[in-house]
Amino acid sequence: MKALSITAAWFGLTVLPIFYPASAANEPKKLFPPDAPDMPAYSLPDLLVTADGRRITTSEDWQTIRRPEILEHFRKCVYGRVPATPFKQAFRIIHEDPKAMEGAATLKQVDICITAGEKQLTINLCLFIPNKAREPAPAFLLICNRSPDNIDPTRRNRSEFWPAEEVIARGYAIAAFYNADVDPDMNEGFKDGIHGVLDGGARPPDAWGTLAAWAWGASRCMDYLTTDPGIARDKVAVIGHSRGGKTALWAGAEDERFAMACSNDSGCGGAALSRRQNKDKETVARINRVFPHWFNENFKTYGDRVEALPVDQHMLIALMAPRAVCVGSAAQDLWADPRGEFQGAVQAGPAYRLFGKRGLGIPVEMPAIGEPLDGDGVHYHIREGKHNLTLVDWNFYLDFADKQFGMN
Repeated sequence: MKALSITAAWFGLTVLPIFYPASAANEPKKLFPPDAPDMPAYSLPDLLVTADGRRITTSEDWQTIRRPEILEHFRKCVYGRVPATPFKQAFRIIHEDPKAMEGAATLKQVDICITAGEKQLTINLCLFIPNKAREPAPAFLLICNRSPDNIDPTRRNRSEFWPAEEVIARGYAIAAFYNADVDPDMNEGFKDGIHGVLDGGARPPDAWGTLAAWAWGASRCMDYLTTDPGIARDKVAVIGHSRGGKTALWAGAEDERFAMACSNDSGCGGAALSRRQNKDKETVARINRVFPHWFNENFKTYGDRVEALPVDQHMLIALMAPRAVCVGSAAQDLWADPRGEFQGAVQAGPAYRLFGKRGLGIPVEMPAIGEPLDGDGVHYHIREGKHNLTLVDWNFYLDFADKQFGMN
């Protein structure tokens, strides 16, 4: 397989600081610092060259040859594959309030019941639909990896992590599910959650991990959203933060019904390139040691040989093409490797160009902190602050969704 040689200097290590026009406060805009000197050079797998050396030059060949090949590599080597266990699914609206948020929205609380044999699991979906919408509304689905208080349907508890009121005011529906409804975020031997329902017998090395289970849960929520007359089924974005951001990208890769995927501070195993290995960021070896249940067993074998991986995370982002994808970083979240997240988004560009889209463009410098970079089908931003999903992030994603979904 041909490789694209990338060095830290190519991405801006030797570039002198650029000062942008002063802000309203008469202060220069801040730039994210260049790589540390110990960031090694590395080579990325060529996005458009197949395992047998064929170069992909058309969108049709991407969809029928290269995309399935990359998807299979990620299933085999990173996230794992969903078992073929048959299951039944049923939706039950357990509560509905047409005058939620002081009349601004309709609240629906939906139980998504999964049954396989005598085993059952229920995913609780919370959904607000804007009442002012004259036609089905585009929607955001949050994979909530924090306390359920963050997605409180009563709205007594409000959080920037899921700013439902602000999203409704922008004309979007907003939905969320709690990731632990699908699978607990703990290394308990894959006995509980959906693994306990669908897994059978011994688990092979490419059996799905917890991230893949959460992504599967997002697709079950999408199953419901496609049935709701208040939702524009072709304009649903999946969004997640941190481990939820990793999951959102994998959900968008596996399920092409998602029109957009938003990955916020997702880091290693998400938007950040795995081949960027140094002490300042999370690595493949460490993430598998600390969170052994997130990925499949095969991924653990690449901890000290990441260069042997047949994929890197730019290829995961590229699986969204030609659909929209957003990558967000935080300036103080060095562990997630903001520059690596940015590079992942940039290097997905060749897949978008097959569809006549520019992506972020190559080469391109990281935008100033707080200044979003909206490409053609791809968005990137880096904001001030720490590892979190904030209203600032949401507004950047909503602004980009406005362009993608014709909301302007």
